[in-house]
Order: sequence, then structure tokens, then C-alpha cells
Amino acid sequence: MKNQRLFLILSFLFIVFHVHADDLDDFIRSQMQKRGIPGLSLAIIQDGKILKAQSYGFIDKDGKVPVTTNTLFQAGSVSKSVAAMGALYLVEQNKLLLDEHVNVKLKSWKVPDNEFTNDKKVTLRGILSHTTGLTVHGFPGYTVGAKIPSVVQILDGTAPANTPPVRVDFVPGSRWRYSGGGYTVMQQLMVDVTGAAFPEFMKNKVLSPLGMNNSTYQQPLPPELAKLTATGHYNNRSLVEGRWHIYPEMAAAGLWTTPSDLARFAIGIQNAYAGKSGSVLSQSMTRQMLTDQKNRDGLGVFLQGDSTTLRFGHNGRDEGFDALLTASVDKGQGIVIMINANDNSHMMGRIVDFIADYYHWDGFPVKTKPAAVDVDPKTLTAFEGRYELFNNRIITFEADNQRIFTLEDGFIDEEFVPVAHNKFTSTDRNVSVIFNPDANGNVTGFTLEDNDQGYQRKVPRIGPLADAQKTNADPDPSRTPKIMAALQAMVKGGKLLEEASGLTLGAKRDFAGGMREPETLKSLTFIHSENVAGRGIQRHDSEVSEIVTYQLKSNQPDTYILVHLTSDGLVTDCDLVEK
Repeated sequence: MKNQRLFLILSFLFIVFHVHADDLDDFIRSQMQKRGIPGLSLAIIQDGKILKAQSYGFIDKDGKVPVTTNTLFQAGSVSKSVAAMGALYLVEQNKLLLDEHVNVKLKSWKVPDNEFTNDKKVTLRGILSHTTGLTVHGFPGYTVGAKIPSVVQILDGTAPANTPPVRVDFVPGSRWRYSGGGYTVMQQLMVDVTGAAFPEFMKNKVLSPLGMNNSTYQQPLPPELAKLTATGHYNNRSLVEGRWHIYPEMAAAGLWTTPSDLARFAIGIQNAYAGKSGSVLSQSMTRQMLTDQKNRDGLGVFLQGDSTTLRFGHNGRDEGFDALLTASVDKGQGIVIMINANDNSHMMGRIVDFIADYYHWDGFPVKTKPAAVDVDPKTLTAFEGRYELFNNRIITFEADNQRIFTLEDGFIDEEFVPVAHNKFTSTDRNVSVIFNPDANGNVTGFTLEDNDQGYQRKVPRIGPLADAQKTNADPDPSRTPKIMAALQAMVKGGKLLEEASGLTLGAKRDFAGGMREPETLKSLTFIHSENVAGRGIQRHDSEVSEIVTYQLKSNQPDTYILVHLTSDGLVTDCDLVEK
């Protein structure tokens, strides 16, 4: 009878656990369906061990080959965190110094000196914490079959490199700015110091010691590993040509891995922090790694939470792949999520919050369900449109059924519930938006309230949804051919862009390598123009005075293009949108 009772209890616990597990799996699958994500793989860390490794969906949108927990994904900028551990290992071996001028050990290439480096020099600490003043935010990689530049060619921006040269353009240490270019300098520094190829060094000193046996920095992948990969998808869910891009900028963006291997990396940091044996770094070096240098940036990882809930992590994006790693410093918890799509939504954050709530982890924001009020449908419609959330980052609202929703990549994303006639609160986060009309009643922006961070800031309006506007007569048809020529130059890049008129210097600089989308520009049909002068919108170092919406005839059907103009009519940026 005793054994029977024990059997019944264990059976009950088994059923309860699987019901809950199904709840988690169902939530993830529903999020993938909502966002059109082909494949997802994750790993959950609990008590310093991998508690759950699970895969969902398929390696591509054809839906024939399932993703497994051993399917390789590109880690994007999470590559930086793993590479940082390799650099800090060399510091502990006295091969590198955190605060030494990197030119002392660089052999194949040197950081060019200029007026910004007279008194302060580029250091490894500055590279790891994005405070060196080095340029080039990120890298688009190279299509399969394209000519691949050397790291030195990338650093100097010479052919066949597709990014500008990596240079210092503010005094090192004076402020924070994200720089993939800096990590590429670090890659060359590590190669020069060790005399080993970067993938080989990282395998021997970091990946293998941590048991990351499904991971590699090899670019391009050898054929036997290429068979194990997922296929990348852009934010419109089109396939990346050749399945993925090649990243010779390995330290910045070139790691192929799995969530379970990245979980092992996170556990390695947790163990080292706790002083446990078998880690790549010492306890003291790991504590330096997890110390805020500037802007909540440690040495290769970003930091969240306070002293009792401190977490480290990094997000990543390569062409067609997104990744997220977040882990507690001393609680033995963590999550790694990898998808084979570029997705600009809050989906990964929703999954992280669901998992944290599911396992009762503290240190994550506690959300309260907002109580809704009725709002006039015409008022809701007035709030629809686009807003400049951050520089070069648009947020789009669409109204439906007494709610407003954000649109990301053409898919519904975050729901906002009306709590007052002009105030809406997110169901995902402790965030609210308060829409602000001008003296004439026209909405010119909203106030963003972040209750977790305790701040408010103004977000300017760009204009209405394009598909809500009827085609209007162009008030200045003579400028459309000029705008078309400028956009065509931005698509092509190179010499055509250099010689083009009608473009700001910032646009010429930042689109030197051309634009991936649209591939062709056939005609523009005027839809709408919005005067945004004085709203504080800036693109590529120029103030935006007017935003003109055109319907675009190109290789992409049913697409609109927002053209950002300065007060003197120069094109300084453009955005492709679907509504």
C-alpha cells in the first residue's frame, strides 16, 4: 500500500509537471506563430545546470526539417561575450594588459593616431566596454560565394570590405558607444599575440574547456558543419541568400553555436564568480568582467539589476538570425534563446518573462494587469501612425477593438490597453504611452513612461500609416525625380553615391556600401507629406524637417518608403514600411 501511495504521488507530480511544461511549450509556439518565426531553440539554466533544452519549428520556412537542440545558429553579437572571455584569458596569462595601448602588441595593423588619441589611447578595457571611440557599429557579413576580405582590409575599409574603416572619432574613455569595429581590432590583437588562427585559439582556450563542443568561430563553415545549420530569414521572413552570411569579423559576430553551448558559457561565468574550479577565468577576473565600466557595460557583457538581482548577458543579430542570453550572477539561473529570423518585436522578452515567472525567479519586473476604459474609435484612429522611438528606430501603432497594437515587421506585436482617453499601458511591460496633441488637436508625439526605470521622455510623431492615406496630389512634383535619383544612389552605394547630389554627407558616409532593400527602384507615387520640423528627429547627423511617404514600385510589392528630408531638401535617410 505504501509503494502504491508513493507511485500515485509520483504519477501526480509527473502529470502536474508535464501540464506546466506543456503550458510553457504552448506559449512559445503561440509566440512563434504570432510572429511568423520558422524555428527557435532554447536552454534554461536552473541551479547552475541546464534544466531544459528544447527546440521548436523548422530550419526554414518550408517546414520540412525540424530544428533540434544540436542545430547550429549564428550568435550575432553574443559572439563578443565569448570572445571577451578569450581576451581576458590572455590578460591572465600576461599576454595582454587591460589598460595598455593596443598598438604596443598589434603587429599586422595599428590603430591610426589622430587628434583624439593625443592624450588617451585605445585599450583592451575600452574595447571590451565600448568606450574607445572606435567606429563601425556592426557588420552585414558577406554572401556565400562573395570575395571575403582579410581582417586588415576590414579595419582599413578597403575592398572587398563592405564597411567603412575602423577609426577613433572621439577621445577614448570620454563616453560610451557600441562598436563592433573595436572587437575586430581585438580579434587582430589576439591573433598577433598568440600567433594562432582565431577559431583555433578560441576552440582550444574557451570553447572546449567549457564543453561548448557544438560551437565554432570558423568562417566560412566547413561542409560537415554547414549541414547542421538553420537557415536565416529576414524580418519580412524572406530567405537569406545562400542560407546565411559569412562573418570574417569573428569576434564581433562570427560564432556558430547552440543555446545549450551558450548556457554552458554562462554557467562557466557563474562558476568562476563563485570561485568554483574548472572555469576559464579566475574569480577575480570574472568579477572584473561583471563590473560596470560605463553605461551598465562590463567587459564583454551587459549588466542588469541591482546588487541582489544582478544579471549579465548580451543580445545578438546577424543577417537572418537573432539571439539572446541572460543569466544571474549568483543564483544559478539563465535563459538562452536563438531564432532563425530577424525579429524586431518583444517576443524574446515575453518568453524570458514567462519563463522567469514560471520558475518564480526574482529580479524581473512584476507586471500588473491594466484596467481598461472605453475610448472613442475616432480618438483611437488619431493615435495610429509612426513615431521615432529612438534615433533611426520607428515604433508603429495600429488601432483595433478598443486597443492599440504595435506593428513590427508587418506582424502584430505589443498590446496597449487604454487606461485614460489618451493614455495606454502595455500588457507586456510596465510601460505606458500618453499621446500629446498640439493646439490644433493634431497628435505630434507621445510621452513614454517607463515605471520600472522611473523615467519619462518625449517621442515625436513621424506621420500616419501609409495605407490609411489616399493618394494625394504631390505638392512639389519637381522634387520626386531628384529624390528617386538620391534613393537609387543609396541602393547602389560606392562611386555612384559619392557623386550623387541631393544627399546629406551623413547619408553618403553611412550608405557607402549600398542598401540591401529594395534591390530595385522603379517608380515613386506620392502619398503623404508631414512637416516634422522642431520635433527633434535626426537621421545620419542631420535634422529632419519633412518626411514624405511614397508608394514604391520595386522588387517588393505593396511597399511604401518614408523619405527623410532636411530643411534644404536633401535626403538623409529612408525607411521601407508595409503600411
